[in-house]
Amino acid sequence: MNETLKGRRLMIMGLTLFSMFFGAGNLIFPPFLAAQAGTAAWPAMAGFLLSAVGLPVLGVVAVSRAGGLDCLAGKVHPAFSMLFTILIYLSIGPCLAIPRTASTSFEMTVLPFLENGDPAAWWQLAYSAVFFLLAAVTAFHPDRLTQCLGKILCPALLGLIFIMFAGSIAAEPQASPMPADAYRNLAPVKGFLEGYQTMDTIAALNFGIIIALNIRAAGVKDEAAAVKSTVRSGLTAGVLLALVYCALTYVGIKAGPEAQALDNGARVLTFVADSIFGTAGTVVLGLMFFIACFNTCVGLLSCCSEFFCQLIPCVGYRKWVILFAAVSMAVSNVGLTKILVFSVPVLNGIYPVAIALIFLSFTGTGSRRMYRLAVLLTGIVSIAYALEGAGIRIQSVSQILSLLPGYELGLGWILPGLAGALAGKWLDTVAGLRGGD
Repeated sequence: MNETLKGRRLMIMGLTLFSMFFGAGNLIFPPFLAAQAGTAAWPAMAGFLLSAVGLPVLGVVAVSRAGGLDCLAGKVHPAFSMLFTILIYLSIGPCLAIPRTASTSFEMTVLPFLENGDPAAWWQLAYSAVFFLLAAVTAFHPDRLTQCLGKILCPALLGLIFIMFAGSIAAEPQASPMPADAYRNLAPVKGFLEGYQTMDTIAALNFGIIIALNIRAAGVKDEAAAVKSTVRSGLTAGVLLALVYCALTYVGIKAGPEAQALDNGARVLTFVADSIFGTAGTVVLGLMFFIACFNTCVGLLSCCSEFFCQLIPCVGYRKWVILFAAVSMAVSNVGLTKILVFSVPVLNGIYPVAIALIFLSFTGTGSRRMYRLAVLLTGIVSIAYALEGAGIRIQSVSQILSLLPGYELGLGWILPGLAGALAGKWLDTVAGLRGGD
């Protein structure tokens, strides 16, 4: 079968990819951004959409065209490809993203119903054990994810989000507060950087494996048709993400001035749900978080296990699923706050390099020189950001890098990356004139 996916089958595949992207972070960041940005909510959301929707869609397209993340990163160097790919899989896998799904869903589905005297740590341990057992069993069949995620859980999640959105429309209008300090100037830039926290751009570099597997299971055997179907699925998921983010932003706006004092998006959603629906709102919110976190957990377990199964074939796919589920369960019990604190420097180090690779893939004639110089210079700045995020500041290095445009905003890597790509292109031209490589 050489035809690409169309109509209902394409929509189901897009829903599957959407459900893999849409986890706890995707639920909590838009309403929190809206509450903090106040009157600047929509400009901030515009920046958020660029990094939280535009970049993940481009990532899916880039990887599908390149033939995989290893092939894309391999244009820099095989050793870099191996190191960077493993780092990405560990970040979106058992070290950060997978444990975060259990920690967040526990705090939103179980913790609100516990009494003050209840041993929360033991409840969290029991919850994480059941959560990862269910996720592992579902991930045992990666070629059937469209049946579970795309046809059942994702529509249920969208329905619950619609209920919350509809309730916000019906609620009394609230005056938007003035933007908080972080959003007072250049709100779109702050929104763009907040999009990093969804981790969807680096996840997009890996989800292509699972989506391609499901597309082939649907009968698309031709490679070109499979790539085109993957791209269309990415665009479908991107449109759904944008619509849901806008709906959640509206929910955050309707929360009113009181919500600006809350310290995270989960509390903003809890405040809105309680004010609109009362106790029933807590149940709706809990279901939303459980489904979103479960979907993402299954997708991440699948793609990480597929990768490491190819890397170390002597350990079977299901054994990798069990191993990652067990490690993630242990990490998740450290607590959501500690996981989020650790994730900031890691994402600051990985994200700029991932973005550079994505845009280099669209240059068409990108050579090793372009890739190596662009990634090298981007990587130097991103490592500095990672160290600073971890509380390690090398004064002399920071003073030099602070001269870069946008450095204080977190965008200091853009000019070095662009300069590296242009320098690589110039060296290619020189080598071509001399008849070199």
